[in-house]
Amino acid sequence: MSVIDFHSHVLPRIDDGSHSSEESLGMLQISASQGIDVMAATSHFYATEDRISSFLNRRRCSEERLKERMNQELTKEERIPRLIMGAEVAFFTGISRAERLEELTYEGTDLLLLEMPFTKWNKSEIEEVRYILERRKLCVMLAHLERFLMIPGNKKRIYELMELPVYVQINAGSFERWGERRQILKMIRKKEQIFLGSDCHGANRRKPLMKDAIEKLKLEFVNSSLAEKILFENPIKMLEGKYI
Repeated sequence: MSVIDFHSHVLPRIDDGSHSSEESLGMLQISASQGIDVMAATSHFYATEDRISSFLNRRRCSEERLKERMNQELTKEERIPRLIMGAEVAFFTGISRAERLEELTYEGTDLLLLEMPFTKWNKSEIEEVRYILERRKLCVMLAHLERFLMIPGNKKRIYELMELPVYVQINAGSFERWGERRQILKMIRKKEQIFLGSDCHGANRRKPLMKDAIEKLKLEFVNSSLAEKILFENPIKMLEGKYI
């Protein structure tokens, strides 16, 4: 079964991730060594700094540069993850009514990777997400939701969000820290629609390391089918547009 990394900054020179096509290729090779079959390239999109049309054009150019380097450097026998395009869309006031929002979804899907603000949330943020789901008819995956637990006063809002039909992406690196891992396991027991991402930014910093998290997840749920669902079954369904 395919293992999917739902969150990466692997495209070169488009955001704070990879600095070059060479580094991007190194990231893909590391990812392959971790057993990853598919990597979503989810470059940052900030509406305050960019227009969607400009972002999509820069993303296309970045992808082309990387594929050109791959064709030059890789042997036919070398296996690296298949790339799919997406974006990590930073929340902004009015996002639920923004034009062309659907163009930022994961390639071939109606699924939007949304990064909530790193501030204390209020009811309006929850209502914007609700509007995206109910009125825009998009599916929403919340990026690295565990990171927001550290913001005082947000825990209640996080669990409010989780009551909505959203999906949750967790950073694999968070499994290394016991406090965060405990909170993640609590999330998983509350909501099975959890997906892993490396949130990698480089070949030498914030690397695409997922193997340890995968093993910890399998060990934690060794007596149930939950790990199998989270790691294999649910991700494949998501990319096929068979929402769970």
